[in-house]
Amino acid sequence: MSQRVTRLVPEVREGAAAAPLERAFAKIRRELEVPEEFPAEVLAAAEEAAGSPDLPERDLRDVGFLTIDPPGSMDLDQAMHLERAGDGWRVRYAIADVPAFVAPEGPLDQEVRRRGQTVYCPDTRVPLHPTALSEDAASLLPDQDRPAYVWDITLGPDGKRQEARVYRAMVRSRQRYTYDEVQQLIDSGRAEGTLALLPEVGRARIERESARGGASLPMPEQEVHLGEDGAYRLRFRPMLPVEEWNAQISLLTGIAAAEIMLEGGIGILRTMPPAEQRDLDRFRRQVRALGVEWPQGMAYGDFLRTLDKEDPHHLAVVHDATSLFRGAAYTAFDGEPPEEPGQAAVAAPYAHVTAPLRRLVDRFALVVCEALTDGGEVPDWVREALPQLPGLMQESDRRARAVERACTDAVEAAELQHRVGEVFEAVVVDGSGKDSLLLQVTDPAVSAPADGEADLGDRVRAELVEADIVEHRVRFRITEVVGE
Repeated sequence: MSQRVTRLVPEVREGAAAAPLERAFAKIRRELEVPEEFPAEVLAAAEEAAGSPDLPERDLRDVGFLTIDPPGSMDLDQAMHLERAGDGWRVRYAIADVPAFVAPEGPLDQEVRRRGQTVYCPDTRVPLHPTALSEDAASLLPDQDRPAYVWDITLGPDGKRQEARVYRAMVRSRQRYTYDEVQQLIDSGRAEGTLALLPEVGRARIERESARGGASLPMPEQEVHLGEDGAYRLRFRPMLPVEEWNAQISLLTGIAAAEIMLEGGIGILRTMPPAEQRDLDRFRRQVRALGVEWPQGMAYGDFLRTLDKEDPHHLAVVHDATSLFRGAAYTAFDGEPPEEPGQAAVAAPYAHVTAPLRRLVDRFALVVCEALTDGGEVPDWVREALPQLPGLMQESDRRARAVERACTDAVEAAELQHRVGEVFEAVVVDGSGKDSLLLQVTDPAVSAPADGEADLGDRVRAELVEADIVEHRVRFRITEVVGE
């Protein structure tokens, strides 16, 4: 499952129209105490580390790794190389070697533990590490020699994993691609090597996911546009097939990491219980409100795979599906594995190991997996940190989700600010508080609280009574119940 991302398109970002939203986003970061500036001693430590990393002896710079990321990305965590192996495939997935740069217990380590993860806002991102590392020395930028943790995974013709190991090595990415560039190469038949094999591996892994009942969720980006009338418009950017195939490589790696940890009796998993029935029921109401059919008896993972990634209403359904994925946590263990090690959305044990530039926990999980596959001892500094990591990541997740939700509310208020007093068609999907209900508005596809009386599942008409950008608040008042 990916993080929801909202972006200001260039014509909004570069003009005066961005000012009200940017003020709102800055206010949100202050209110939620997002640490934006790095202390001087942390910046100095990052500069020093950038010049003297702990480099591995193994050399894989002759392997043609490449990266696939959104346009303009500089914090490149992953580079991949795919090749045929008999009637299956060999996947080599290089992950930025952040442990090579961050000294345990030093000022940089302490600051990164305080932050927990990179926080994304529509106008900017607040990085986990100083940019001297995250966008330079530790990033898998093209034509640069970099230390990496290389996951070496063999798949059978059905996409089933046959072998997996991880080791440190020097790598050199050959090319940085965007998703659009890769999709164009594949669609035109001009893709070669790794890019030509990515659809094969991705589709095979999607079939494995469906068979085990999983539901990965590559999130559509929500873009803020400006209409000719001066009003904001929210649109979902359709997801490309290559984004799903690429996500499957990361999921494959996370599943392999979890199994290595469970077999080794030490590690930290990303766990999540199955969706509760009330959440499934609410999501069904949201789906119905958006005019999308979810056949009875179809698992939600299979349902999500049937959606048309070009249809705005279907993209809104994918966006709202995150409501199913509640209760996610990090579960650390050293000795007896946890009784419930599974991640319900993935439908398998799972661990975060593929984004150490952007997420604290991955740095420690990579060291654990490398030690276990190499037959060595997990370092003491990792063992000592494991019990602390769930709490640090829980607080970090809480802050990141709060920022995401508040920023989404702000951009929805921006889209609706010129329509206060209008009446909208909606469906009551849940209660959002003691004295209010939660509506799913049909057009535009937003969810917001409403005052009034109605039953769950009712179709209603509701007047928009507030759309405040700065306070990131939208509110309706139910004026009429029109049926179920």
